[in-house]
Amino acid sequence: MVEMPDQILEVGLLAKQYPFEYDRTKPFMEQVGEWVGDVFYEILPEAGFEVRDEQIYMAFQVERAFAEKKTIFAEAGVGTGKTLVYLLYSICYARYMGKPAIIACADESLIEQLVKPEGDIAKLAKHLNMNIDARLAKSPDKYMCLKKLDQARNHDDESLPLESLYSTLPDFVHSHAPMQQFHAYGDRRDYPDLNDEQWNKINWDTFQDCFTCDMRHRCGQTLSRDHYRKSSDLIICSHDYYMEHIWTYEARKREGQIPLLPDHCAVVFDEGHLLESAAMKALGYKMKHVVFEELISRLLQNEIRETLAVLIDEAIMQSEQMFKAIRRQCRNIPGSDRKSIALNASLIREVHRMRSVIAAIEEELVFESGLYTIDEYQLRIVEERLETIEIALRLFEDSGALICWATEESDGLTLSVMPRNVKEVLQDSLFTQKMPIVFSSATLSVDKSFQYLKDSLGIQDFLSFSVDSPYDYEHQMNVYVPELQSGDFAEKMEISLKLIQRTEGRALLLFRTREELLQFKQLNSLRPESSSYSFLYEGDQEISYLISAFQRDEHSVLCAVTLWEGLDIPGPSLSNVIIWSLPYPPLDPVFMAKRAETSTPFEDVDLPYMLLRLKQGMGRLIRTGTDQGIVTVLAEEEGQHPVHEYITSVLPKGTRLQKLEA
Repeated sequence: MVEMPDQILEVGLLAKQYPFEYDRTKPFMEQVGEWVGDVFYEILPEAGFEVRDEQIYMAFQVERAFAEKKTIFAEAGVGTGKTLVYLLYSICYARYMGKPAIIACADESLIEQLVKPEGDIAKLAKHLNMNIDARLAKSPDKYMCLKKLDQARNHDDESLPLESLYSTLPDFVHSHAPMQQFHAYGDRRDYPDLNDEQWNKINWDTFQDCFTCDMRHRCGQTLSRDHYRKSSDLIICSHDYYMEHIWTYEARKREGQIPLLPDHCAVVFDEGHLLESAAMKALGYKMKHVVFEELISRLLQNEIRETLAVLIDEAIMQSEQMFKAIRRQCRNIPGSDRKSIALNASLIREVHRMRSVIAAIEEELVFESGLYTIDEYQLRIVEERLETIEIALRLFEDSGALICWATEESDGLTLSVMPRNVKEVLQDSLFTQKMPIVFSSATLSVDKSFQYLKDSLGIQDFLSFSVDSPYDYEHQMNVYVPELQSGDFAEKMEISLKLIQRTEGRALLLFRTREELLQFKQLNSLRPESSSYSFLYEGDQEISYLISAFQRDEHSVLCAVTLWEGLDIPGPSLSNVIIWSLPYPPLDPVFMAKRAETSTPFEDVDLPYMLLRLKQGMGRLIRTGTDQGIVTVLAEEEGQHPVHEYITSVLPKGTRLQKLEA
């Protein structure tokens, strides 16, 4: 047994102690395992919970990962109670190590499922009579940005309810007096009626310079960060936020900032098969001309030498030239808001010139720092930003080392650059740490092999296990594929509306792309028969608000792009899952790069991704032992690809694929 330090954390008014009598002469994790056995065999059954052999088996497998401080792929089917298992071990381990465990969920909707008043943490606290200190660490873009709100008001943006938004701000936000009492505010959940487009006009984004913001100490996300850092048991965040923590850890330390997350003892990745997507999103750099110009122009507000001023003007002009060259090489990608960038000699020359100017400015700043004419804090921030830009542009010198794309924004192109060596970054910053790392999901393997996930993340040494769901799918779930005649959008729409009428609403439509969802929304508004049901569309309101509305209105229909995982709606409100098309990965630059690395891209990249996501989508239907319903996949045989065979391979045990009759 691995030896561990014996520390018990005492915080505030909470009496922090183990939920069992701790014997110092016996291994700690062994005692945790005995207590967990009592919880699942005695305590929870007395409270009305069902004893599940799959859950007990998972518990002892996860115990091994915590005892040996290893990575584990914990694949457990729907209904095995895997969340309760990893929560129990994480809480005990956090108290033993004296620092919190991180529970990282695939998205914000999964976080809400975990922490809602009737969620798993609340259940454990109630039935085990425990005080569980669990705090949310939401991503910055889930908070309002005071600067962007002011910008919207200055532009008199009529698409936003500005007066209403300002009325929600606490008094201390615009007060100049010292803050005696304060609280977090500005959470996306507080503004459920704003659609995503409206929210994006006032929320934090990666181009906000928080370090030099005069409102940073009164900002909602800053106050939230101060709160969750004090957690003693659990900090719950998204995959994106954890990856952002990994990526910015060293840079924040250099800038004199604290890391996004505090020191922690373990990490659980709920729906861990999606971690690679989060890593690709976070482990990269973004550039925008207007932001660069604003950053570099700050130096002109100081008493600087003429040589530096000339270089700054040159950098601004070269940035314009570089982004013009990027725009010329942009190519639209169907079904994606990302534009691919075709690298050529002309573009690389412009990038190289930009690097040369930045290098010259960095040299001049060394002299300026000795003259003390520029504020030291401001100088450090500018130097750090320039170094980051230089690193990003350096990747262009070796085009095989980067993945890049552009997106069109209201104020110009945004250039995104990501190093190809994501696996190396994860290995160095995460998987080499000696701590338990749990990947939990119902879909971690393809054909019982964890090779796809292992290769994607660069994991060398790991434990693993798989247990099936305890549900009786043969009698609870029917899976259909229609005999499509044309397979066009109109035909799929006709079938979907008939299926919705068949179950009187109670349906979830899962789309592969946002374009599909928007086209459905537009055409559906013209169908008179749809007026009988309330259709809820992802993006129209805050996501957890939409999910609650769907659950409350039993005959409503929820249309979504991102809810393939995590959506947990037990009971008759969700009796019908319609999968619009097979969820192959997008044709964006990231997956294009992955495909280019293998000689069999369909078998190595597209098919495993699709099968995992398809299995997750089907898993939204049956959430309890009494649920019943249908799943329909709107797909047909495609030439050499045996589509029906693909679908059959991910069906739950006991179910079979049936033809949907007209």
